[in-house]
Amino acid sequence: MATQTATGLSDHMRGVTVTTLACLAGVAAGLVSGFLFGTTVAAARDVQSVLVLGAFVLAQFPLLRLVGVDVEEFGPKDYIYVAFMTFTLWFITYAILLSAGVTF
Repeated sequence: MATQTATGLSDHMRGVTVTTLACLAGVAAGLVSGFLFGTTVAAARDVQSVLVLGAFVLAQFPLLRLVGVDVEEFGPKDYIYVAFMTFTLWFITYAILLSAGVTF
């Protein structure tokens, strides 16, 4: 059986929630980057889109608290995991938008 944490979420549900939110935030950050900065060659060289990524990484921690994940228990590995998963999905999404030349 899954053990319950102090917040009432099992360890499995905590992991699924953190992973899902990080992946969705990464896709959303990629779409916002494409919308704000475009999908041209110049936009691909623009470093400002990374600021969007950073904002989406930081916005996740209050959202995790709202859905019942105790972020006070997070260690360095958890923060790195959230940032890496968000970065990975942002990179894939934004790269697809840049490669396809999608216009908003």
